[in-house]
Parts: sequence; structure tokens; C-alpha cells
Amino acid sequence: MNDEATTASVEEGEWRAEVVAARLDKPMGILGVIFLFVVLGQLLATEAGMVTTFTVLGWVFWAVFVSEFLLRAYIAQFSGRFWKKNWWQVVFLLVPFLRFFRALQALRFVRVARLARFGGIISAGVRGSRSAGRLLSSRIGWLIAVTAVVILASSQLLYATGAHESYADALFESAMATITGSGLTSSTTFGRILQVLLAMYSVGVFATLAGSLGAFFLRGSDPAPADAVVVEPPEAEQRPAAATTGQ
Repeated sequence: MNDEATTASVEEGEWRAEVVAARLDKPMGILGVIFLFVVLGQLLATEAGMVTTFTVLGWVFWAVFVSEFLLRAYIAQFSGRFWKKNWWQVVFLLVPFLRFFRALQALRFVRVARLARFGGIISAGVRGSRSAGRLLSSRIGWLIAVTAVVILASSQLLYATGAHESYADALFESAMATITGSGLTSSTTFGRILQVLLAMYSVGVFATLAGSLGAFFLRGSDPAPADAVVVEPPEAEQRPAAATTGQ
């Protein structure tokens, strides 16, 4: 009986955690989209005051995200099922903390700091795309929003890797690669991998748009709903009735 009661309590906690997540969906979605621009500000800021402002804002946003996640985990009683379902969120929440290991640069661990920056950009991109999905119910609207997030995230990655000295050039090139599948000028391994990913995404975008437009025009060409169609009997079946009437 105790095991059954414990199981029921855990299931109830997981259900309550889902309810809390649904209620916080919209505000957390808005914060996720704003956070993407905060990360962009961190990348482009040059003045000391702006750098400090965006850094503080970034950590405030992450504190909110971590608090929201821990709240849901607490309500779900830190069950194993909750961790299995949300393990990827744990990864994206932990990536920014790699910045604390920048002191290891003195020991020639330069890649740690670079990984922290790339991880922060990717995390912001993933959270921004999920936020767009939460806020928009229209398929076309969602696709446009996610495409904008992909362009912003990929342009930030190009700029952070030094592929372009100007962020405007990185933004233009990533936009063209995302929308048309055109190649990137970066000849690095990372640039080639990003080029393949953006080309695959552009194919998916056009396939989704073609399917949505095709479905729209097909729905618009329907002459009438099924329940409004009147089915008449064949002419051969009407003649005996007419002959009987004449008699």
C-alpha cells in the first residue's frame, strides 16, 4: 500500500508540474525570445558599461530559467521520470556555467571559454525557438519565427568564430544560407558543418511552405462540404417511378 501511495503521489506531482509549466508557458516564452537578443547584445557590446549591463541581464535571465526549472522539479518530487523527460534542459542550463572556468585559460584550456560562448549562443537559440513555438499557434507564423531565430543564432556563431569582422555581414550571409541554402564563405570545419545544417533547414522550410500552401488552396477549391451534397438516384431508377405516376 505504501508503494502504491508513493507512486500515486509522484504521478500527481508530475501532473502538477505539467500544469505549472503550462501556466508559465507564455511568460517564459517571452523571456526566452528576449534572452536571444540579450545574448546578441553580449556579443556585440564593446563599451565596458554595456558589457556589464548585458552580462548582468544574461545571468538574471538564467537565474529565472533555473528557478522555473527547479520549481517544476520540486513539484514533481524530483522523480526519475521528470529527469529523463527534461535531461536536455539540464544540459542547456548548465552550459553557461562553463564561463566560470575561464581562469583555466592560464593553463591553455582556451577551448573551454570558446565552448562556453558557443554553448550560450546555441542554448539561447534553442530556447528562443521553443518560445516561438509556445507563443504562436499558426504553422506559418511559427515557421517564420523559428527561421528568424535560426538566422540570429547562426549569425552570432559566425561572428563569434571570427568568420566575419562585421556582424552585418555575418547576419546577411546566415540569412541567405538559411532561406536559400546558399554556401557560406567560411572555409573552416565549423563553417562547413553550419552550411550543411542551414541547407538542410532551408529544404525543410520550403517543403513545409509548399505543403501549407497546397493544403490552403485545396481547401479553398472545395465546392461544398460533404453534408451539403445532394445525391440523386440514377436516371434508370427514376423512370419506373415516372411511368407509375402516369398510370
